[in-house]
Amino acid sequence: MKQEKSTVIIAVFAIIKFLIPFLFINAAFELHRDEYLYLADADHLAWGYIEMPPMLAVMGAISKLFGSSLYAVYFWGSLFGSLKIILIGKIVLELKGNVYALFIACLAFLVSGYLRMNILFQPNFLDGFFWTWSVYLIIKLINSNDKKFFYYLGICFGLGMLAKYTMAFFILAFFISVILTGNRKWLLNKHFYFAMLIGLLIFSPNLYWQYDHHFPVLHHMELLRNQQLQYTSRAEFLVNQIIMFFPCFFIWMMGLWFLLMRKEGKKYSAIAIIYFVVIFLLLWFKGKPYYAASIYPSLLAIGSVYIESILQSNKIKIMHWAIPVYMLLATILVFPVAVPFLSPLQLDQFYQSVHAERMGVLNWEEKKNNPLPQDFADMLGWKEMAEKTAKVYHQLPDSVKQKTMVYGDNYGDAAALAFYRKKYGLPEIYSDDASFAFWLPQKFDVTYFLFAAWHMPEASDSFFYHFKTVEIKDSVTQKYSREYGAKIVLYSFPDSTAKALAERNIKELRAKYNLH
Repeated sequence: MKQEKSTVIIAVFAIIKFLIPFLFINAAFELHRDEYLYLADADHLAWGYIEMPPMLAVMGAISKLFGSSLYAVYFWGSLFGSLKIILIGKIVLELKGNVYALFIACLAFLVSGYLRMNILFQPNFLDGFFWTWSVYLIIKLINSNDKKFFYYLGICFGLGMLAKYTMAFFILAFFISVILTGNRKWLLNKHFYFAMLIGLLIFSPNLYWQYDHHFPVLHHMELLRNQQLQYTSRAEFLVNQIIMFFPCFFIWMMGLWFLLMRKEGKKYSAIAIIYFVVIFLLLWFKGKPYYAASIYPSLLAIGSVYIESILQSNKIKIMHWAIPVYMLLATILVFPVAVPFLSPLQLDQFYQSVHAERMGVLNWEEKKNNPLPQDFADMLGWKEMAEKTAKVYHQLPDSVKQKTMVYGDNYGDAAALAFYRKKYGLPEIYSDDASFAFWLPQKFDVTYFLFAAWHMPEASDSFFYHFKTVEIKDSVTQKYSREYGAKIVLYSFPDSTAKALAERNIKELRAKYNLH
């Protein structure tokens, strides 16, 4: 009977998790800036990209087989959210948790920061899955010492590295935990090394791709540090570890306490070591707060088992109800900033009514308050940009369309235009940002240069000052969009200097990334 109840609880929560984006994302919202990029990567399948390993692009390519509808894109985050629910349940059961522990563990994950992370087609949902799977396999190894779990763990590590490079933080923390705990006996087991070798072999095509292209990931990390991570403070990082999981933060804290302070939990202290090493590494590199989010699903499972044991031994029946009621009430507070379930206007009015700016949820990377959270603003305005760009393009004479280049200033502009390219009859879209740099033509032989950009080029960008005419044709008018005011500019009749500058830039990019 207990097994049947456990299966039902896991299944119900997995189904709910799967349905969230399909039921709650308001129709006014489009895909996120980053989602468009990853779907653009899917049009150029390779063993790697500047911004990520290949796994998500493969999933994007599968989604495109079904027409690239929003539902086809939502599918993957929903699926892996459900799989994480299953893994959380398995961790609870492996630690001998009962039905109540299973219930609050699944509920805690459902109402946590993964509300937002699992609605977006981004590598974060893959990262969370492989980290949680890894913790489950480590617990199985500790409990059984069965060599097959070494091999499962090696496979998990290899696939995790093909999903997101932050898996490397977990792997490094894992090796440190092995050295610092009784698990060091694994270092004397040949199967441990064979398993890690298998993981390396799985990852090796991407590793070779990185080597062959002069390690683009390092250039990407440098760009992140210069453009985004400079705004991240270490104090803010730590505070956000609480805020991300506000409805259930006490559960993962209890999980750490169990691992560090309770006799029965110290058996699994390697997991606590992994947690602290990951946090230390992210603090050292000034990572974004959500980079650590992948470690928490397993801690929620562990903490739930410990809480259940406390309640059972003390027979505090009221707490059995108080914990889930608190989590649900807290979720009501955070849901409006976790999921865009209302229209942009309605959300703006709601945030104003509750003074949401005081809570920092409307504070973007540049540390300024805006009407909507940054992720929500990044889900607006793209279709309008594509429609208006296409309108300008189709007003050009047919005789010169083949001599027209459509160009996005940043990866969001370029990727959104690429997403809507076939629908609106646009030509190939180009940019020198993110992986679009790989797909630039070697020659610049155009008459018209149709440019979508958030800002007009700076005076130092001399390429743009070698055209005969410059016309601002239109702009993005969706005021809640992060691209609000982005301009669609038609540059006509470049001189020989523009051609030389463009081809020099392309040549430098090709040399930088060793493009064949």
